[in-house]
Amino acid sequence: MATIIKDKTNVTLTENGLFPSSEVMLDLKNLKKVYPTPKGDYVVLEDLNLQIKKEEFVTIIGHSGCGKTTMLSMIAGLNPISGGNISVLGKHIKGPGPDRGVIFQAPSLMPWMTALQNVLLGVNQVFPDATKKQRNDIAKYYLQKVGLEDSFNKRASDLSQGMQQRVGIARAFAIKPKVLLLDEPFGMLDSLTRGELQDILIEIWNKEKITAVMITHDVDEAIFLADRVVMMTSGPKAKIGDVLDIDFERPRTRKSVLEHDDYYKYRKHLIDFLEH
Repeated sequence: MATIIKDKTNVTLTENGLFPSSEVMLDLKNLKKVYPTPKGDYVVLEDLNLQIKKEEFVTIIGHSGCGKTTMLSMIAGLNPISGGNISVLGKHIKGPGPDRGVIFQAPSLMPWMTALQNVLLGVNQVFPDATKKQRNDIAKYYLQKVGLEDSFNKRASDLSQGMQQRVGIARAFAIKPKVLLLDEPFGMLDSLTRGELQDILIEIWNKEKITAVMITHDVDEAIFLADRVVMMTSGPKAKIGDVLDIDFERPRTRKSVLEHDDYYKYRKHLIDFLEH
């Protein structure tokens, strides 16, 4: 079944006519997730179709319980697929892999390890043929990028929550994945730290141009970061309800986004969707 997407002119496009296969990094086709319960099967996602292009940043919004995190964990290979398939560059995924990096809401660091050691966990696995110095250089480079050049040797347990999430961002980028998956990575942070880390994330992403898929409950965050905002219908049997193209130039600043003529139009579109 084709994906139904409406652009800003309300023209309906189908999946087959949306992107040439050579441009598609991530392809979700007829995706389904079912959990058995004592009262029968509970269908979280059904007939969900979505294509994401190479080097695209997509944010996903929807009400709590609509299956956003379930979908992301399926893409990560951490949650079995009940129906349909997910492919990266045309290859069906069969579990977790270094082609998909994940940044969780909680950083999930080894608390007794230093910031550098936590990043090296992934780097050592993904680049086993590199020298020890080369692997250290990769880990240090990304820790510097997130502003932790003075904290290489601090244990994760001694870092603030915001600094721990910086380590999580560095760790995900350091393995050089094809797809970066972000599950509300700033949801537990105060607004000032959240803004700082949004800026750091987008600065690194602008340089690396890794395909990124991010779940957020924050409409402003969704608009600021994304090329497209994907809206999911409420569950059960959630699917893609609408897709909004965000036509702000890159690189973009928060000031330029807030002052753009289309900003409040985009914001109203998303809020109207969520309120229905």
